[in-house]
Amino acid sequence: MVHAVIVAAGRGTRMGLSVNKVFAHVGGMTVLERTVRAFAAHAHVDGGIVVVATPGEEAQVRTLLSDAGLLSRVKAIATGGADRQASVLSGLRALETREGVVLIHDGARPFVSDALIDRCIQSARDCGSGVAAVPLKDTIKEIDAQGFAVRTPPREQLRAVQTPQAFSLPLILSAHEQAEPSGRRATDDAALVECFGQKVALVEGEVENIKLTTPEDLYLGEQIVQKQEGTKKEDRPMRMRIGHGYDVHRLVEGRALILCGVTVPHTLGLLGHSDADVATHALMDALLGAAALGDIGRHFPDTDPAYEGADSLGLLDQVMALLASRGYAVGNVDVTIIAQRPKLKDFIPCMRENLAQRLHVDEDCVNVKATTTEKLGFEGEQLGISAHAVACIVKA
Repeated sequence: MVHAVIVAAGRGTRMGLSVNKVFAHVGGMTVLERTVRAFAAHAHVDGGIVVVATPGEEAQVRTLLSDAGLLSRVKAIATGGADRQASVLSGLRALETREGVVLIHDGARPFVSDALIDRCIQSARDCGSGVAAVPLKDTIKEIDAQGFAVRTPPREQLRAVQTPQAFSLPLILSAHEQAEPSGRRATDDAALVECFGQKVALVEGEVENIKLTTPEDLYLGEQIVQKQEGTKKEDRPMRMRIGHGYDVHRLVEGRALILCGVTVPHTLGLLGHSDADVATHALMDALLGAAALGDIGRHFPDTDPAYEGADSLGLLDQVMALLASRGYAVGNVDVTIIAQRPKLKDFIPCMRENLAQRLHVDEDCVNVKATTTEKLGFEGEQLGISAHAVACIVKA
């Protein structure tokens, strides 16, 4: 049997993203979907596939794979550890077997080919290991503490290691289980096996089997998709969606008046199960509506004590994570607050700044405005405040 452990427990820090980079889109598909699909469709991967998720992102990964029609091919979604080594061990244990060959692969390498997977599997069957690697194009210098070159290793004897890294399952499990109590750490699975005196066989990797790490890699990834699939980004349908949100809360004594995360001095505040930030609530409904994901009542019901007194900007963070799991980012938003009193003009710059930070966009993508009803209606009578919001979201 041939199994696969796909390690997707990273972050999007170097990518400049606020979410795990495996949720980013390349070629109209999430990075993780492309990666899992490559192994799920491979004829020789006939055992279990385990996806290792960042702690707290297991549900997002499950939903993504379900939406992609891949969940039936995944044996388990394991929880990642403190580092890559711990995450791989978690994935190996989730296979619940010590038999066969296992391919360990970075979730952020979505362009792995059938041929490369084949080479890794065959080498693992023949030699106990098969690790993808490519020759170096540049000369490498070893330097001292002052930054001076002290040695130039012969380039023809050096390789840049990729994944998949395939091993006999007993071999790689033994290496990880020996390393765990000893505290021994290695930068990849091949190095860990070497630590215990085992030789590792390398197989020919592929230049296009890149790991998406920086923003530039996403652009390169688009070019790889175009080459492999013969489609240009402009040929794919535009994925812009628009949503509208509306909310209202009653004004009462003894409550703070919070709008877009800003506490506005006033004799009255808004009544609600959470902090009753009516403007942020309208915005969340607009974002959820644009993605066809229901409304805030569905996700944050006022019958749930967990949301009593909740910070609405924190709830907005959860909405943004949900959108990111579906591959959406915010284009721009427009929020209108309808209140007779107090005057809000001086607080709007801070409101825009708060929302821009939470939406991960520049402030010129966020508009907040306030108006009155000329003393008409419940807003004009100062019985409550309402808010409308319109949001544009886009899928890469």
